[in-house]
Amino acid sequence: MEALFIGQTYIDVTFLADHIPTGDDKTVAQDYAVSFGGNAVTAAFCCAKLGVVPDLLTSLADDWLGRMFLDMAAKYAIPVHGRKVRESSLSFVLPNDGKRAIIRCRDDHYLHPFPTLNIAGCRALHLDGHQADAAIHYARTCRERGILTSLDGGGLRENTHELLEFIDVAICAERLAEQLEVSPAALLDVLKRKGVKIGGVTMGDRGMIWYDETGEVRRQPVLNVPTAAIIDTSGAGDVFHGSYIASYLQRPGQTWAEHFAFARAASSYKIQHLGNEAGLPSLGDIAAIRDTYVEAA
Repeated sequence: MEALFIGQTYIDVTFLADHIPTGDDKTVAQDYAVSFGGNAVTAAFCCAKLGVVPDLLTSLADDWLGRMFLDMAAKYAIPVHGRKVRESSLSFVLPNDGKRAIIRCRDDHYLHPFPTLNIAGCRALHLDGHQADAAIHYARTCRERGILTSLDGGGLRENTHELLEFIDVAICAERLAEQLEVSPAALLDVLKRKGVKIGGVTMGDRGMIWYDETGEVRRQPVLNVPTAAIIDTSGAGDVFHGSYIASYLQRPGQTWAEHFAFARAASSYKIQHLGNEAGLPSLGDIAAIRDTYVEAA
């Protein structure tokens, strides 16, 4: 096991439509995509696409969507450690003008305790806060063993404050700052107080603010992808997380600024493609993005 990702499985149905019908109205979508979904799950697939295949501890139902998901994971040779739920979770994603609306159907009532895995050889753990008991257990265990722990802080969960005590790298969404009623800069201070070594807050088209090992706060602008080229921003943050983990594992001698620059290019590729799977970049795709786009002013 090179890395372990822990999350909640979704099947995402993403479609482009001019408007959402109500009442007895109908409409025809312009395009659609069906793919794996879920924050840490999508990050795991991204990491695998980039050449580092992680193990994945995630929810799994014995239904046709669950079997579809296992087929998707097999395509990327991802070992799945399923934690049983009664039915698969489903997301309907509607990209619109650089944003995306999401309707979720989620079953996170786990029927069994989380599995105890042999993490010998593991070099990184990535969490999104789902499976709170498993997240805390493996974060604590990995921290004790000197294994890098990473958190996608997309929003406030029941275990967020406790979990941060065991996290080395936490990249949070601006939404978390809003939920905590603090500014993005103040959220960085919260992360520092929790002992997070590398912390950041993503702010959409305003880029990311983050601090390095010395505590110095930096700003990472977005790349200047033309608005007309942006199709689907859903999953861009997940691709960002999966790609910086891949970069860390493949190039451990690089700085976090370099890992995040790599990840920025990966997420810039994602937003130009519909659905999570189509938006997973290869190493060649990332190189092409970095050659094509410069930082926004």
